[in-house]
Amino acid sequence: MTSKLATAVLCLVPLAATAAENSEQPASPFTTSAELGFLYQTGNTKSADIKTGFDLKYEEEKWKSIFEFDLLVKKTETEDEDGDTSMDTSDQKWELVSQTNYTLGVEEKNYVYGNFAYKDDRFSSFENQSSLSLGWGRRWYESETASFDADIGPGFKRDVLKDTDDSSGETSNSFIIQAQALYLRKLNEHVEFRQQFTAKYSPKSGENSTYKAESSITTKLIETLQLKFSFTIDHNTEVEADKENTDTQTAMTLVYSF
Repeated sequence: MTSKLATAVLCLVPLAATAAENSEQPASPFTTSAELGFLYQTGNTKSADIKTGFDLKYEEEKWKSIFEFDLLVKKTETEDEDGDTSMDTSDQKWELVSQTNYTLGVEEKNYVYGNFAYKDDRFSSFENQSSLSLGWGRRWYESETASFDADIGPGFKRDVLKDTDDSSGETSNSFIIQAQALYLRKLNEHVEFRQQFTAKYSPKSGENSTYKAESSITTKLIETLQLKFSFTIDHNTEVEADKENTDTQTAMTLVYSF
């Protein structure tokens, strides 16, 4: 009786393994992550900063899409003529970027892309800035630990200027040449370095061109939680006289992937 039971169990093991394999769900083409950073300062100056973001990626066969959203809000304590203090917004900006790539050829190194970007910076010279670009790109280098992608193409940029005492808000529409580069490198199984550069060059004299570079290092704390340190440079060639051409941002955030 015991030998018959053992034989039956051994016969059922392969069937159970097959059923388990069949029940496994295919990997989702979607990956998402959210990040959050907070800084509160007291003493001679009181301020509070919040930085948050959300990334959504889709990748299946020859298609790859990326959607990124970033938000920064800063409040600083100010004092009025009566000596009353309040926390007023001193910086506020949000930006979204979306790009879709379609891979070409059997080597799967070349691709065509469509890119859209929108930025709203409350304390800049612009009410908002948006751009649309179509072009060609290529994965120029790839190894087990690193990759380098770059693309270029024509596009259209729209800058809406803020109202000033001298003039009402104007809209500047311009043709641009957009170029992007992305370098990724895994320093080890827990640490990744990322360098991204985006240029939106307007060839017509007097029109605004923008350049943005972001460097970041991400360290994995646990399987779904990372610590991210980033440094961003954002440059506009044409701004109001009382504004700076270049903005920089240093941030440390927690990133949760799901």
